[in-house]
Amino acid sequence: MADLRTLMEGLGHDGVRTYLQSGQAAFTSARGDEESLAAELTRAIEQRYGFPVDVIVRDHAYLQAVADACPFPAAGLEPRQLHVTYFSAPVDEDRFAAVDREAHLPEEFRLGDRALYLYAPDGLGRSRLAEALSRPRLTKGVIATTRNWNTVLKLVELTAPR
Repeated sequence: MADLRTLMEGLGHDGVRTYLQSGQAAFTSARGDEESLAAELTRAIEQRYGFPVDVIVRDHAYLQAVADACPFPAAGLEPRQLHVTYFSAPVDEDRFAAVDREAHLPEEFRLGDRALYLYAPDGLGRSRLAEALSRPRLTKGVIATTRNWNTVLKLVELTAPR
């Protein structure tokens, strides 16, 4: 992660902070929008390490809004039971129409703004619904990355204005 911070600082980004060994980084930048920053980081990472990595860039306001809009009672759940999948572009209900929601109960998912909220009472590792939602035909054309609720909240904290 120290090398990732150095790479990002070398691109001219300020206040670079990383979270654990997760590949999650927070930074400030005086230039670019989310898409151009993601493209810049994708190119730089591939150039430095020799392999491509999908990158999604989101600002604090978006991350806070996703946390605030959680349709599940986050405060009453264990963090391992609640996850958010962030998408690089908007997705709609039609994309997930083939997923039999009733067959996966008590697991549930709901869509938000470029996000999918997943309630998995037994955790992600045992979730049949998570497996169904990650099928390539459902994520085709978008970058998708899933984070547990602890990480969702930590990203909000890391990106908060200082």
